[in-house]
Amino acid sequence: MTDPESSPSSASGGSATSATPVAPAASSRVAAADGAPGAPSWERALLEKLALAALQEQRAARRWRIFWRFVWLAVATAVAVALLRDVATPKTVHTPHTALIELRGPIGAEHEANATQVMGALRDAFAEPQAKAVVLLIDSPGGSPVQAGLINDEIWRLKAEYDKPVYAVVEETCASAAYYVAVAADRIYVDKASLVGSIGVLMDGFGFTGLMDKLGVERRLLTAGENKGFLDPFSPQTERHRAHAQRMLDEIHQQFIAVVRKGRGERLKEDADTFSGLVWTGQRAVELGLADALGSVDSVARDVVQVEEIVDYTQRESVAQRLARRFGAGAVEGLWQVARSAAPAWR
Repeated sequence: MTDPESSPSSASGGSATSATPVAPAASSRVAAADGAPGAPSWERALLEKLALAALQEQRAARRWRIFWRFVWLAVATAVAVALLRDVATPKTVHTPHTALIELRGPIGAEHEANATQVMGALRDAFAEPQAKAVVLLIDSPGGSPVQAGLINDEIWRLKAEYDKPVYAVVEETCASAAYYVAVAADRIYVDKASLVGSIGVLMDGFGFTGLMDKLGVERRLLTAGENKGFLDPFSPQTERHRAHAQRMLDEIHQQFIAVVRKGRGERLKEDADTFSGLVWTGQRAVELGLADALGSVDSVARDVVQVEEIVDYTQRESVAQRLARRFGAGAVEGLWQVARSAAPAWR
């Protein structure tokens, strides 16, 4: 029988050689905590790295915000400068000069060559005492008879009020409504290869009734007034409507002819083709009396007006107007163009 006093487990005074076991993970944490009190743990290092990365990301985002603010500020400044330049009062010219007004592209209220801008430029040029003559530089295939008529009438009115000569100079094309404007000038100068004339009126469109029948599409048009659907492209054209449209075209054509005869007078050598809608070269137009001579803006200013300095009075569309025309009311613009397509045009 073993003596209890000789057993290790019964040793007194805490001098036992065997202690209670300690878990390895706990012992390692204790060692780490006791071993280096001032050294950061791996958790702390990870947190510091995350905090540093977040700070760097915030700095980069702030730099990009500042950059884009400067970009938008530059864009806004450029737009403001352009708008101010467009609406700025024209510089007063204190020396004799030849006033130039350009008429380019289709003539119409929705185009840059419209009566409002051209007439405004004409008034400025005629009212300037240092402008010794007005030169209309024309390069247009034609357009609206109404807009052309307004410009023609205003030229005649201003000539009577200011007794100042007006000359038309043709570059590439002066046809139809553009020629309607040109005949108000005292003389017309062309290049030998310019295209001049087209004294006629047209009204164009499409009819879809046959196609609709093939596709099985039914047109449901309700009107108050038996002729309210006149020129509807989805309804059959009646002989009565066709005859009425032809009478309108003939009436406008006679107005055109009267304006040409008034402007050209005895210089015009009329024949069967003069008012048929044909177009002639500049050289042939001079021979027919549709134009007076060959010439350019520079040659007219130098040899006819005898004032070589040229000042441009053309009123051009502003940046705000261009943006409004291109991006504003886009959905309505398509419908408006369809409605206008049936209107008479000199082209």
